[in-house]
Amino acid sequence: MYLNKALIIGNLTRDPELRSLPSGIQVASFSVATNRVWKDKDGNKQESADFHNIVVFGRQAETTSQYLKKGSSVLVEGRIQTRSWESEGIKKYRTEIVADRVQFGPRSEGGGGGGQTAPAAQADGGDSSKGGGDAIEYPQEDINPDDIPF
Repeated sequence: MYLNKALIIGNLTRDPELRSLPSGIQVASFSVATNRVWKDKDGNKQESADFHNIVVFGRQAETTSQYLKKGSSVLVEGRIQTRSWESEGIKKYRTEIVADRVQFGPRSEGGGGGGQTAPAAQADGGDSSKGGGDAIEYPQEDINPDDIPF
């Protein structure tokens, strides 16, 4: 059995870039910084940062680019992928995380949110709406219980 799974919790290092593929599918890319702190053998505190390139597709890409900005806290779950291409006769590589799920972290803007989190953008295309305060705005459409797959 093989497993390719990445789980990253960190802060965005830049605003997401939203682009469209020729097929019309939206794609957003951004970078997340994670850090770790440890003590070395002499007992001195050490810290190191890692930077991860993230790619998100579809409705999640739109939601991510709309609600996240540099410094936002985020949890990304996905798979690791390395792409290669040739530029000016030199082969280049880029390793990135292709997100299956992006969950927004606590809001950093004012308003005394008290540790509440922003809505999550799920892989199933869950829509996040920003309303007044921390209230969740639910869709106005009627839901037929017979349409629920479980």
